[in-house]
Amino acid sequence: MSRKHRDRSWPPADAVAPLAGPVTDNHTHLPVGGSSDAAPAPDGAPAGAAPDAAELVRRAAAVGVTRVITSACETAAWEGSLELARALPGVRVAAAIHPNEAVAHAGVREVGPDGLEPLSEPHHAEPLDEAMSRLEGLVRAHRGLVVAVGETGLDYFRAGERGRAVQREAFRAHIALAKELGLALQIHDRDAHEDCVAVLEADGAPERTVFHCFSGGAGLAAACAEHGWYASVAGPVTYPSNEELRRAVASLPAELLLVETDAPYLPPKPWRGRPNASYLMGITVRFLAQLRGIDEERMCSLLTVSNNTVYGIW
Repeated sequence: MSRKHRDRSWPPADAVAPLAGPVTDNHTHLPVGGSSDAAPAPDGAPAGAAPDAAELVRRAAAVGVTRVITSACETAAWEGSLELARALPGVRVAAAIHPNEAVAHAGVREVGPDGLEPLSEPHHAEPLDEAMSRLEGLVRAHRGLVVAVGETGLDYFRAGERGRAVQREAFRAHIALAKELGLALQIHDRDAHEDCVAVLEADGAPERTVFHCFSGGAGLAAACAEHGWYASVAGPVTYPSNEELRRAVASLPAELLLVETDAPYLPPKPWRGRPNASYLMGITVRFLAQLRGIDEERMCSLLTVSNNTVYGIW
């Protein structure tokens, strides 16, 4: 099938068999109004009749993904994500200002290595320091619904030199907030492994620190093992070309592993090119169990214990 006519529709609700035990998708992006987290299908293609957040949560629970943490990482997504957590069973929120969002709120207008135009949406008119102050107030006011600060971190694929400086300062502010409030920290790390580690070591990482959509090699895996940081594994671990990633994941202590979708992005291999969702996460869980040489039920149990340790029980 040509790229032009490739199927971009949502995978069917029964695309993945139920898991042997309940698990948590610790990083997804449920669609909310007024935010780009209500994301298009890959490559900007129409997604067809996209299921709403309630349907996505229902489909996930039906296959054993009984809890999800939705990442509200732009200001326009905060309130809508909290409403989802209030209304839908098993949903909690990670709140933050994404590193690329931080650059936009700081008014930095430069083209980064990706060659894309700088982000520019109405909500970016709010200065970064004001947005960070609002974030702190929101997280303090909604303890219980907000279980993590994230995603924050560094994205050197998107940012130029001025943007990277903004990202580092915003990252440090998020680290301080997570430590002050005793919350987990979810890190976005793209092409910035060494600098992410350097900032965490310099400032002191929160007790529960998670590299979301872990993409590092042996070096980052070793740093996670040394410091007790968690690696959250997503669909790319199933892609044939990612052998280095698989070796890194296999080297990590089992108790430091989490699994996520980062939906609607990065679906596991059988559905690559289609929109992702929590109801597809069983593929990644089973792949990880095989990679680690343990049975599916044991993998689900290990993941549940780790998720409870990092985010609490709800």
